[in-house]
Amino acid sequence: MAVALPLLVGALLPQAFAGGGTRRWFGGRGEGQRAEAQAAKDAAAAAFYELDTAQRGLRISIETITAVDSSPEARRAVEGFEALGRRIDEVSHLYIGAVDAHDLDRDELDAGSASRARADLNRAKEELDRVKGELDRFEEGLAPLLGRAETQLAQLAPAVERARQALRGASGALDVVREGGLRADDLAARLASLGPELTRLNEGAGRHGVAETLQRADRVLRDAEAVRAEAERLPERAAETDKRLVSLRTRTEALTTRAGGVEPVLSELRRRYSAACWQDLQHVPEQAVVTLRQAGERLAEAGKARAEQRWPDATSLLSTARALLDSTDEAVSAAGERLRRLDAVAKDPKAEIDRTRFAVRDAQRLAMAGRNTPDPRHARPLDDAVGRLDRAVDGLEGRHPDYWHFLTELEAVRAAAARVVALIREERGSGVGH
Repeated sequence: MAVALPLLVGALLPQAFAGGGTRRWFGGRGEGQRAEAQAAKDAAAAAFYELDTAQRGLRISIETITAVDSSPEARRAVEGFEALGRRIDEVSHLYIGAVDAHDLDRDELDAGSASRARADLNRAKEELDRVKGELDRFEEGLAPLLGRAETQLAQLAPAVERARQALRGASGALDVVREGGLRADDLAARLASLGPELTRLNEGAGRHGVAETLQRADRVLRDAEAVRAEAERLPERAAETDKRLVSLRTRTEALTTRAGGVEPVLSELRRRYSAACWQDLQHVPEQAVVTLRQAGERLAEAGKARAEQRWPDATSLLSTARALLDSTDEAVSAAGERLRRLDAVAKDPKAEIDRTRFAVRDAQRLAMAGRNTPDPRHARPLDDAVGRLDRAVDGLEGRHPDYWHFLTELEAVRAAAARVVALIREERGSGVGH
């Protein structure tokens, strides 16, 4: 040993000085330990970088979700991300501590220090990998939330642009209408009311939120499209209003002429038939005068509203005038129709009786079809109808028969028979009673 040591030192000295520095050991197991420690350091650095990159990406996903979604599920996702962030901080500090604790480039690094460095760095990498796995699993669980958020964000810009285009379209349609001499003041006011909404759209989702901005864009689009559609239809609406005014004025004149013929018809009814046949009509001439005057007033008001381009008012007034004319027409027609029907039945009551008996017998045959005895629910109203018919026929005997009562009774009998027929068909169609 006393001989060997000086030889080893002598052999190492030229190499130690040749590089301008000194190391305690070279080659062999010591250099292998240093290399393994360096490899562990590189692997830990790669794991740290991967975790940091993944955390940054996940933060973007969370920000995407929170920009759109304020649901409890989204809030839980934020809380989960924050908890993950705390664990990431812990393992990052462990890694940084391991790197700072071991200088693998120093010349005096011995095998034991290299081994400890490798162990600490391997442990740090394992923790980094473990938390990275947690982060990956957490990110997988966010997929549904993130998908919905990204879908909404993808819809945002097109939705806002569609709203802007709709506003431009509505404004253009109004310009065209005005050039044609129509003011469209109400439509212009509705369009102006959308101005503040456009301002909020321009301020963006960053200020008002994605969900609210999408809803606002949809609302602006819908309202602007409604204004545009009404503006485009306005010339047609004006023409329709003018046409209805002319038509209803003409109808008023015609009804005024026809109403003048009601009194002679009533005189004929009074002369030839009992009071019961015409009493409900005796006020028709006076009522016609009143309703025709009211219709004329409404038409004058509608004409004024049209001149002032108050379209909703004009439409409402025209509808009122039409309803008044309809009621007048019905009343005026009723007198002439009453005389016609009374003349027909007075001349030949048998035709009305035969028509009614046929309706009742047809219902009776249907009620007995496939049965030995009729269902009381069908037989009772039909029996009542027969009795009512017989009484109406008997009422024709006498000096001044009430033909109008006779006609209305027979109408009621036919209606009762029709109800029974409808009931039977409904029951057989659904299988009831079989």
